[in-house]
Amino acid sequence: MNREPQGFAPLSLSEFNTLTGQLSDLLSTQYPPVIIPGEAILGIEAVAAGIAAPGRTILNVVTGPYGSLFGQWLERGGATVIEVKVSFDEVITVEEVASAVERFHPVAISFVQAEVVTGGSNPAKEIFGLARKHNLITVTDSVSAVGGEALLVDEWSVDFAVMGAQKALAGPNGVSAVSISPRGWAFLESNERAPRNSILSLLDLKPAPDGTPPLRVPPNIPTLEARALIVALTTVADEGLVQVIKRHEIAAASAIAGITALGLEPWQKNSRHYSTLTTTVRVNGEQKLLIKQPIGIVAPGDGELSGQLLRINHFGANASREGVEGAVRTLAGLLKQDAEQAVQAARQVWGEAL
Repeated sequence: MNREPQGFAPLSLSEFNTLTGQLSDLLSTQYPPVIIPGEAILGIEAVAAGIAAPGRTILNVVTGPYGSLFGQWLERGGATVIEVKVSFDEVITVEEVASAVERFHPVAISFVQAEVVTGGSNPAKEIFGLARKHNLITVTDSVSAVGGEALLVDEWSVDFAVMGAQKALAGPNGVSAVSISPRGWAFLESNERAPRNSILSLLDLKPAPDGTPPLRVPPNIPTLEARALIVALTTVADEGLVQVIKRHEIAAASAIAGITALGLEPWQKNSRHYSTLTTTVRVNGEQKLLIKQPIGIVAPGDGELSGQLLRINHFGANASREGVEGAVRTLAGLLKQDAEQAVQAARQVWGEAL
C-alpha cells in the first residue's frame, strides 16, 4: 500500500505570530520586531542602508571589526560618519561618546553592545541615556548580547536593535530580527534613499502601525529556522531570561578564574567590561597558543586579531560549568600544564555562585 505523501508544511500565521510575540518579550518592547530572513549581518546592513543619507551625520563607535564594517556601510549610503575608535582591548567610555556628541552634533549614534570577537562589552545603558539626553537616534548591534546581557528596548529608548539567535540564545543562525521604535520608523521613512523592493529594505517589512496582526506570513521567512528559533526562545523562557543572563555571567567569571590560574592574561584591560559571552586570552607571543583552528570552544582570533588572542566561546549551551572546564583543560594542554588547579579555580566560581 502506498503511503500518503507528506509534503513540506510552510510556516503558519500562528507560528509567525508566536515568534513575533516571543521576540517582543525577549527585547522588552511593545512593538513587533521585523523578522529578517537570514543571518543577523543582513539586518545590520539593512539598518545601515535604511538610515544612511547625505546630510546625516552619524556617530559610529568602533570597538571591534563589526563597528568598522557598519561605518563603511553608512559611508556607502552617503552619510557623514564620525568614527570614535578605541584599541580593541578596550571598550568605549561614556565620556568619550559625550565629547564626540558635543563636538560633532550627530543625528544618530551606532555601536556594538557586546564584542564577542574582542571579549569586551560597551556600557550600553549609559550610552542610551546619553543619547536620550541629546535626542539622538540610537542603533545597536546586539546580535551577540541578547540573552547574555540585559537589553530593555523600550525603557532605554532604543530605536534600532539588531539581534541574532546563534550566540547566547543557542538558536539557529539563519533567521534574525530588528527591533524598530516608532521614532526609528519615522527616521527610515524620512530617508528617500532607504531601499525599497530589496533584500535590504526594512520598510517593505514594516508591521501595521496600529498593531494589527498580519493577514499572511511575510515572504522569504525561512520556515525551518523560524521553527528552530521558536523552540530556542521557548527554552529561554522556560529557564527565565534573567537566569540565562546570570548563567553567562557565571561562565565568564569562571573562565577568568581558570585562565588566571594558568598564568594567562585576559585580552581586555578593564575587568568591569568583560563580555559575558566570550573570554579573550592575550597570547603575548606564546607560541604554544598559536592555534589555527578551533579546539572545542577555544578559537583563534579573527582577522587582525589573529595571533594576538584566543577566544573562549562560552555562550549558549556552552555557558556551563562543563563548557568552561573543557576550555580550561584545552588551554592547559596547549601550555603543557597540569589542568587540575585551574579547573578547580573555575569550578569554585560556579560553586560560590549557586
